[in-house]
Amino acid sequence: MAKYEEVASDLIRYIHDHELEADDKLPSIQEMVDHYNVSKNTVLSALNDLERQGLIYQVRGSGVYVRGNTRKGYINLLNIGGFNSTLSQFKIESKILTLELVEPNEEAIENLKIEQPDKTKVYHVVRIRYIEGRPFGIEESYFDKDIIPYLSEDIASASIFDYITEDLEIPIGYGDHFLRVGRLKADEADQLQLNEGDPTLRTESIFHLHNGKPFDYSKITYHYEETQFFIQGTNYQYRY
Repeated sequence: MAKYEEVASDLIRYIHDHELEADDKLPSIQEMVDHYNVSKNTVLSALNDLERQGLIYQVRGSGVYVRGNTRKGYINLLNIGGFNSTLSQFKIESKILTLELVEPNEEAIENLKIEQPDKTKVYHVVRIRYIEGRPFGIEESYFDKDIIPYLSEDIASASIFDYITEDLEIPIGYGDHFLRVGRLKADEADQLQLNEGDPTLRTESIFHLHNGKPFDYSKITYHYEETQFFIQGTNYQYRY
């Protein structure tokens, strides 16, 4: 992990540990330089990384501030921290339908860019996600075992992304997201406690490491009455 990635990861933990909210101010850049014993450029690289993720914003001559969603209950479609991050105000639970170590199928091979499928295994995880006891989505994921060496039902019942970033200390680089609307099939409707043919939003996401290697391919089918979404725009222009 590059030094700026370590700083960025620690700043995320700082925001969570101190329960900082939107528009709360972070320590100054010089304080970060002194605390982490790194160069100013390293701190700026970490801050630019967090700004691209939509986690902070920088104001010239004023400082660095936490950026947040002010509409409670909205899911950030571009968030790379998982539902526990974007819906932290609510009780989020998971029911495990499938957790198995398997040979990759064509979808996993293509989206995870697996070069040697006969020598590679993937974790196949299917979960129903609940918010305050109500189903809001069916999530199917494939994780490259060469990168994510172990998953269990205990881990999958909580937050897989927290496990990846905190326990495995693997920083997540970025995600690509694809969306389309559709209608629920009979089995999906039953799992979401809806009717066959009801509308749904289907998303596909591919999450990558900082070096561009994909490690997670996930598909989610959402409950149209239990989910609402937002997208945070980001300013990619460096401010300092």
